[in-house]
Amino acid sequence: MSGTFELVPTREDLQYVLEHFGAPGRTAVVMTMGALHEGHATLIRTAREHVGPKGFVVVTVFVNPLQFGAGEDLDRYPRTLDADLALAEQAGANAVFAPSADEVYPGGEPQVRITAGPMGERLEGASRPGHFDGMLTVVAKLLHLTGPDVAFFGQKDAQQLALIRRMARDLNFPVEIIGVPTVREEDGLALSSRNRYLSPAERRTALALSRALFAARDRLIALEALHARAVAQGAVTTPARVAALAGLGEARAAADAHAVEQAGHADLSGPAAVRAAAATVLDEAAHLEPPLNLDYVALVDPSDFTEVPDTYRGDAILAVAARVGATRLIDNIPLTFVHEAAEDGEDSEDSAVREQGASA
Repeated sequence: MSGTFELVPTREDLQYVLEHFGAPGRTAVVMTMGALHEGHATLIRTAREHVGPKGFVVVTVFVNPLQFGAGEDLDRYPRTLDADLALAEQAGANAVFAPSADEVYPGGEPQVRITAGPMGERLEGASRPGHFDGMLTVVAKLLHLTGPDVAFFGQKDAQQLALIRRMARDLNFPVEIIGVPTVREEDGLALSSRNRYLSPAERRTALALSRALFAARDRLIALEALHARAVAQGAVTTPARVAALAGLGEARAAADAHAVEQAGHADLSGPAAVRAAAATVLDEAAHLEPPLNLDYVALVDPSDFTEVPDTYRGDAILAVAARVGATRLIDNIPLTFVHEAAEDGEDSEDSAVREQGASA
C-alpha cells in the first residue's frame, strides 16, 4: 500500500483521488456511518488483506438520513470524524470519503430510490418502515461513486447484507459483496456504535441478546451431536426401536435413540429447540431491571428472511432485536441444520433392529 491517506469531502475530490491513486490494483470499499470501532477496523483490515498492497481501500463515512425513521436517533447518532480518520488510516485505508448530506443528495432527498421489495418488509423492515429503501439507495449511490471491485459489510447487519447482495445481483452491479463475521466484545456483546448509549445497568441487560443466540447455538450443537452419535451406533428413533436396542444390551445406543426420539417431537426438534432456547433467555431478560423489550426473535432462511419450518434443513440465521432503555440493538448468529428426519415404518424398523442384533 502506498503512503497515501486522504480525507475526501466531495464527489469531485473522490474521483480525483481514485483516478490518480487507485491504480494499478483492485479497489475495495467499506461503507460506514462513522463512530468507528473495532468491528469497522476488522472490515477495513479484511479489505486491505483482500486487495493487497497494490489495492486501494476507500472507507465511506456518511450518516444517511434516508434510513432513519420518525423518532429514531438521527440527530443524536454519534459523529466522531477525527477519531474515525485515525482508526481508518491505522487499519489500512487509503481514503475516507466523508461527504455532507447535500453532497450525496444535491437538491434534497432523491425522488427516485431503490425499493427493497418483500425481503425489505420483514423483521427490521417491519420494525423500521422504509429503512431498507433508504439504505439500498445510499449504498447504490456510493457504489457508483467509489466504483469498487469489491465491497465489505458486516454480518451483524445480516438482513442488510442479504439485501445488498440481492440488489447487486438483481441490478447487475459489477461488484463482489463480501460479508465479514460479527466482531464481539469480550462479554459477547456485538460491537455497535450504539453501545455507547448504554448505561452500565442497560449493558448488563443487553448481554441477553448474545446469551440467547449462544444458548440456541449450543442447543443445536448438542442435538446434532446426539443425532450423529445415535446414528453412528445404529441407534434408531422410535420407542419400539429404543426398546429393541435396550433388549440387545446396547444401553448407550438405546439411551441415544431415546433422546433422539424425544428430540423428534414438535416442541423439541432442531428449529423448534433453537427457538425455545433463545426464548428462554429473552423471557428472563424481560424481567431484569432495566428490562429487555423484545422487538423480534426469528429463525430465518438467509435467502429471503422468511421463517423456517420445524422440518427445515440447511443454513439459517437466528436474528434478534430489542430495546434496552432508549437504545435499540440487533444481533444474529448463523446456524446450520444438517441431520435428516428418519423414515418411519414397521419394515425399516424391524430391519434396523435385526441389523443391530446381527452386529451385537
